[in-house]
Amino acid sequence: MDSTKIIEILGYTIPSLITGGVAYYLFNAYFKDQQNTRRWLLQKDAQKDLLPLRLQAYERMALFMERINPSKLLVRITPLSEDKNEYRNFVIAQIEQEYEHNLAQQIYISDECWSIIVTAKNATIQMIRLATTNERVKDANSLREIIIEDLLEKPSPSTAALAYIKNEVGQLW
Repeated sequence: MDSTKIIEILGYTIPSLITGGVAYYLFNAYFKDQQNTRRWLLQKDAQKDLLPLRLQAYERMALFMERINPSKLLVRITPLSEDKNEYRNFVIAQIEQEYEHNLAQQIYISDECWSIIVTAKNATIQMIRLATTNERVKDANSLREIIIEDLLEKPSPSTAALAYIKNEVGQLW
């Protein structure tokens, strides 16, 4: 084969390879764009279905925070006897029961929000336990009074968690 024949073959082959490469690149980019568009549309449809569930979860957690707020909790739960330890255990059991009832809601809310909710629950329980150790607490009614007095000096843990929940719901829009 002579060099003119090779140059002639290269003259046809190189433009064909360049055209094929450009076509491959364009088709590949087009198909990726179509795939991303389909994925975005599916995500948009899923988000439309998921938003009401997420809002419902935030509503339930806001209700949980309201229900474990000691000022509301102690009014709602009256002592069964005068024993402060029995009342403390009863109130803590009510908080834990309410928490377990809402446990599945963590699927729909952020990890940080769930962590704040759990921290608020634990801080409320700790507040009740610490109040029981106060020497002024003699019976269940004095325990209630001491806890409510403490709330006059500082906000309840559930108040901070409720503010965080409201902030996070505001970011959903």
